[in-house]
Amino acid sequence: MTERAHQPAANDDADEWREALLITLAGTLVRLFFGMLLSPFPDETYYWDWSRHLAFGYYDHPPVIAWLIAAGNWLAGLFGANASPLAIRLFPVIAGGVASYFASLVAYRLGGGGAARRTAVLIAVMPIAASGLVLATPDAPLLAASAATLYCVVRALESQPGSMSSLRWWSLGGLCLGVAFASKYTSILLPITVLIAMAARPSLRERFKEPGPWVACAVATLVFLPVLQWNAAHDWASFRFQLGHGLGPPSGSVVKRELDLVGGQLLLVSPILFVMAAWAVWRALRRPQRDVHFVLAAVAVGSWAFFVFSATRRSVEANWPAPSYLPALVLLALAVPRHNQWLRRGMGVAGLITCLIYVNALVTIIPIPARRDPVARAAGWLNMANRVQDSRDALGQGGGETYVGGDRYQDVSELAYQLSDRPQTYCTCLSGRHNQYELWPGFQTVAKIGDNLVLAVDDTAMSAESPKKLGPYFSEVLAAGLAPLTRGRDTISVRRVWRLMGYRGGWPTRTP
Repeated sequence: MTERAHQPAANDDADEWREALLITLAGTLVRLFFGMLLSPFPDETYYWDWSRHLAFGYYDHPPVIAWLIAAGNWLAGLFGANASPLAIRLFPVIAGGVASYFASLVAYRLGGGGAARRTAVLIAVMPIAASGLVLATPDAPLLAASAATLYCVVRALESQPGSMSSLRWWSLGGLCLGVAFASKYTSILLPITVLIAMAARPSLRERFKEPGPWVACAVATLVFLPVLQWNAAHDWASFRFQLGHGLGPPSGSVVKRELDLVGGQLLLVSPILFVMAAWAVWRALRRPQRDVHFVLAAVAVGSWAFFVFSATRRSVEANWPAPSYLPALVLLALAVPRHNQWLRRGMGVAGLITCLIYVNALVTIIPIPARRDPVARAAGWLNMANRVQDSRDALGQGGGETYVGGDRYQDVSELAYQLSDRPQTYCTCLSGRHNQYELWPGFQTVAKIGDNLVLAVDDTAMSAESPKKLGPYFSEVLAAGLAPLTRGRDTISVRRVWRLMGYRGGWPTRTP
């Protein structure tokens, strides 16, 4: 029989739902405020540089994050604030709010206004969302599209099998899933886990006989088709990179990687909420109240299990399992009573961690070296850009055009952003990991004989090899000074600026 949605008392329910919406709005505004104050991180300037070359795919990720940044820049440009931190983060932060809205809507559908409000609060205070959704990364559109997909799946499973309502919700779910695919490739875990849940539960297997699930897969594939075509035209570069990035040959200690993964979750979710969410998911797997509870639990477990497996091969970033917490938080909000003391304690601890992260982002209060502080990754780049500009100005007085760049995508993209004229910058890419700059025309393609190149590279013996390898292709190579990246009085790392003068033609071949 068709499952019926929860029908709570209208007045209280409506009030609590409005409170959930206000909490979601407040959380989004807080993230926008901090997003306006923080200088862009290297990955963000990398995606910003993508937004200046819009396409249906990029070396590292699908294109939605670049499109969101481009939209923010266009809108901010109407007010003369193009490429400001707020412009870059505007739509990604809004996408985080959309994720919270749809997760709360799922909770409201299944448990009423109280569950929706608890879900909204959990997302607002949980560090993995409260801090991570400040940044312009693919996680923001991934979470928004995933939450919308889950809501459509819930509505489809509540509809009569084979009905027009069921088909409509499956089709809308396929559309949202296609957007998730175009946001981040790990979104493939969502349909896989939903299908596994449907196959594992006898009461859901009849759903395979209706067209809805298959229509959803077809619609998602159609939305994702331009990304597939881009990859096919670029030797499947993006797919090959991500497979190697997460499932490449093992290196280092498996135990350390697994402990790092769990430790990162305890910090970014908070210990109490992590345990409670795990309990709620396990409870929904063992004794689900409804089929949709079982599906939500399967999505949470499947996504988390994948990254536990991935950590046996490569290091897993703490934010990667974030999509698994959307259904987990909904299940937690549904499982606990209104005034559960442990839930309140968990929210309090999570909120405290979030406040510490926010304050530390503005003023250093956590006593750890800057080189180990994740917030410090955004600091010091303007000083590097100023030192590069000094060499650029000096070489501009001679013959030939002067270009700028680095040997890693982080330095290259920060130079593109921090230099006042926001020029096209170039990656020598003779060391470090492969990246999008290698798919665009390089210095050796655009430069003429006699042109100059100013490089900023790590002041290490390994990084110094890049300017040395380029020596035979220039008339003169000169070390032009150091550019420390600092936060306050603490040095994070140091870049050395190199002047490569009088391009002769040719370029060295990168060794694997």
